[in-house]
Amino acid sequence: MRYGMVIDTKRCFGCMACAVTCKSANGLPDDIWWNKIYTVGGESDDAAGGVYPNLERHYTPVSCQNCESPACVAVCPTGASYVDETTGIVSIDIEVCIGCQLCDTACPYKARMYNSEEPTWNHGFKSGYSDAPDHLPTKASKCTYCANRLAQGEAPACMHLCPGRARFFGDFDDPTSEVSQLIEARENYRLMEEQGTDPSVFYLK
Repeated sequence: MRYGMVIDTKRCFGCMACAVTCKSANGLPDDIWWNKIYTVGGESDDAAGGVYPNLERHYTPVSCQNCESPACVAVCPTGASYVDETTGIVSIDIEVCIGCQLCDTACPYKARMYNSEEPTWNHGFKSGYSDAPDHLPTKASKCTYCANRLAQGEAPACMHLCPGRARFFGDFDDPTSEVSQLIEARENYRLMEEQGTDPSVFYLK
């Protein structure tokens, strides 16, 4: 099994619901975002590029690409970063992580987060699902497609509140899955394929 995600860039309109839902569901500390939405067009968020009236703008949601050949795993000195053999999801064993930040440096997508100090939350306490991952000081963290939800037969949290229904999740090793069929039917691309990481996130044009 190789879990992955397909994102339809024609449907995404940059509302950030996926990012906010991810942060809430996983109880992410202040300043930690596992999902980020980048504007492709102008020089600032939500700005269009080009010269009026020929303007262009679209959005690229980016989180951990859960690569098949992840750079973060290759540089981890302790084996804390690893690819789960059952799901293909790149995971972190926080008991083994020594906080060296090599994974953060190696990740070309800048999708690894690092808590340099004791985590804090604006509302004073961790929220989110009761089985959401712990967030500890001097430990790395990242998107795991909400592995706790997957274990219960649920989809990643970011999919549920996407008003444009731009996200699709499934098993790329199953040719009959929705994600497999989407990338067969639509022109698509992956981020920084030249890095040789073989990302598990595809973007539909």
